[in-house]
Amino acid sequence: MKITTLVAAGSVAFAGAAFAGSHQDRTGWPESFTVGTASQGGTYFAYGSGWANLVAEELGLSGGGEVTGGPMQNMALVHTGEAAFGMTTMGPAAESLNGTNPIAPGLQMDNACAMFPMYQTPFSVTALSSSGITSVADIPAGAKIGFGPAGSTSDTYFPRMMEELGVEFERRNGGWTDLGGQLQDGLLDVIAFAAGVPVPAVSQLEVQTDVNIIEFTEEEQAQIMAAFPVSQFDIAADTYTTLEADARSVSMWNFSIANCDLPASFVEAVVDVVMSDNERMQTIHRAARSTLPENWTKNTVLKWHPGAAKWFNENAGATIGADMIH
Repeated sequence: MKITTLVAAGSVAFAGAAFAGSHQDRTGWPESFTVGTASQGGTYFAYGSGWANLVAEELGLSGGGEVTGGPMQNMALVHTGEAAFGMTTMGPAAESLNGTNPIAPGLQMDNACAMFPMYQTPFSVTALSSSGITSVADIPAGAKIGFGPAGSTSDTYFPRMMEELGVEFERRNGGWTDLGGQLQDGLLDVIAFAAGVPVPAVSQLEVQTDVNIIEFTEEEQAQIMAAFPVSQFDIAADTYTTLEADARSVSMWNFSIANCDLPASFVEAVVDVVMSDNERMQTIHRAARSTLPENWTKNTVLKWHPGAAKWFNENAGATIGADMIH
């Protein structure tokens, strides 16, 4: 699914970057690239388009973010080389490696390599305040719940989580912006978000209407953690104007991925642009506060691209062994 591509092109803008000099060996580098993101209105789209444009400008290439179906489809696009880069979460990455990606059942997508850590994806529930829904237990049987684009991390795991918690629902899919509009129009009862925070669609809803951002109880959190590959997470109170205290959640780590056949020097240069200036990355999206070199340890699923492994081993004190490098 190729709908929208945001492209940036330009000459090298940040001469201080280690890989931006004219001495760089660019043998085999592509003249342009795309980054598979997700639907508009979600964090993947904002974050991915942002770093794609930054890399394009920094390295003097043509590149941008592409609207896709999210992590599952990104694994397929990067594995086949239809997209040079993409973004995924560890759950969909593991399923793709095991051949259980619903986009291509039976295909082991082992030509998508880890490139750099992004951020954690919290799972959270949003409803209109007028609905009276203030907890998961309040969600009525048969509620219409929007789970995001088909095949996304949210759509893959949140329905299972709701079933685990005993919620009976009607499943709805769509882009986050569209689902936010449907919630506001009364066509949905709840949106179950799995996206880096703040989720643009939720921030927009807060401006337009009163919403409840619903946290899990301690018991619900423990139950989900026991059943799924997620970890404990708190959505900070200052993330949304609606929150008066931290909201209890669970999360899954996100990583950028690269086609494993891309030149090592190219991927190393891309990693350097993204990882060398975290403050600059945070101007793209606040979720990038976790886009830090030390979080290389959060990947225990994908083999690393050789260029990325070289950067982390030489610049971040990483100890990525040969058995974890493609």
